[in-house]
Amino acid sequence: MNPWRALLATFLTLACLSLGFAAGAAELKQGKDYLLINPPLTADNTRIEVTEFFWYGCPHCFDFEPALASWLKKLPGDVSFRRVPAIFPNNQWTPGASLYYSLEAMDLLDALHDEVFKAIHVERKRLDNEMVLLEWLSGKGVDAQKFSATRASFGVQSRVQQARRLTLASGMNGVPALMVHGQFLVPTQGPHAELLATVDQLIERVRAVHRGKPGANAR
Repeated sequence: MNPWRALLATFLTLACLSLGFAAGAAELKQGKDYLLINPPLTADNTRIEVTEFFWYGCPHCFDFEPALASWLKKLPGDVSFRRVPAIFPNNQWTPGASLYYSLEAMDLLDALHDEVFKAIHVERKRLDNEMVLLEWLSGKGVDAQKFSATRASFGVQSRVQQARRLTLASGMNGVPALMVHGQFLVPTQGPHAELLATVDQLIERVRAVHRGKPGANAR
């Protein structure tokens, strides 16, 4: 190959790589990639908190679960994760929140969280129906009476009320949605990999603030 052509080819390759790197490292845009929550909803700065708002009856939440599960396997040690069952003012999603926190109180979330999604979206069971829900739980080896008592308990009802307040305070209008450290809200509309990459960038932004790096504040 002509040496000048080889040099030109090398230059063009490096230029393309540089442009690709710049695009990949592009600054996130408020209002497009995320929404800013003000005032922030997280006071604990010991770990960076990521919160998923979801509803068991939401097909998009069900579709998002596999990507989220893979992402959680690589969660850094300085990042914590929690789920919050969203509840809007019409209270139609309250039963799902009560179910979630009851399973949590009975230490059954690890075993049954995914099973609830599958029952609703694959098996087409109406778990919002009391009789159907209790029958399904019994089939999973859960004491239906204990479940009902747990669901009616002060502890579970308090968690449900907290979820309602957090849903409204976040300013979200649909699920699934991810909140990073109570400061950034990322609506999960689009390719899951890109959305989780956005969350990773926001985590790094919060981490940089914790380290005291200049210019790392949210814009």
